[in-house]
Amino acid sequence: MKLWERVVEAWLRKVVEICEQQHGFLPRKSTTDAIFALRILMEKYRDGQRELHCVFVDLEKAYDRVPREELWYCMRKSGVAEKYVRVVQDMYERSRTVVRCAVGQTEEFKVEVGLHQGSALSPFLFAMVMDQLSEEVRQESPWTMMFADDIVICSESREQVEENLERWTFALERRGMKVSRSKTEYMCVNEREGSGTVRIQGEEVKKVQEFKYLGSTVKSNGECGKECIRAC
Repeated sequence: MKLWERVVEAWLRKVVEICEQQHGFLPRKSTTDAIFALRILMEKYRDGQRELHCVFVDLEKAYDRVPREELWYCMRKSGVAEKYVRVVQDMYERSRTVVRCAVGQTEEFKVEVGLHQGSALSPFLFAMVMDQLSEEVRQESPWTMMFADDIVICSESREQVEENLERWTFALERRGMKVSRSKTEYMCVNEREGSGTVRIQGEEVKKVQEFKYLGSTVKSNGECGKECIRAC
């Protein structure tokens, strides 16, 4: 099955074009590129003594939440030939699982939502789904950057980043995804006094002075000494 998944993935990569804002699971792109772009943007605003507002969006169980009908829709919208849509549908049609617990094991049942865990094909399918779901709301890089389900939204004003966050939340949640209110975080670079907070549908987003973005700690004051030492 793994070999067949690789064959299908190779064909999909030839016909599906993923947006430049996505850094995950694509050739010649990595976490380093996304981290570097964010740090350069932050440094530019610090040097200009201007505020930069960043929201780090967390999706709850992103792989497990992808609705199957959305997957088929996104494949077709991405230009995938119907025969390949049916090939992937066939892989998912046969998916079944069991649950083991303290009192034993359940009967086998069909899995009807989410991408296959551990599948060689799933990362690219997820990138394709995110590409389509975010098409109407994402901005140019580096104002919007994605690494799989790790999303960062940046803006020059708190009001604008809050508005963009609301648009992202609506776009994703109406299609079956879920933005975590407790794990999504907001950071203001070069903050002036009383710049305020950001909300999702009336619920305040946690405001932080630093955030671990793709394994690298970014700070609102731009300090990165510890990161440089760790890298060395």
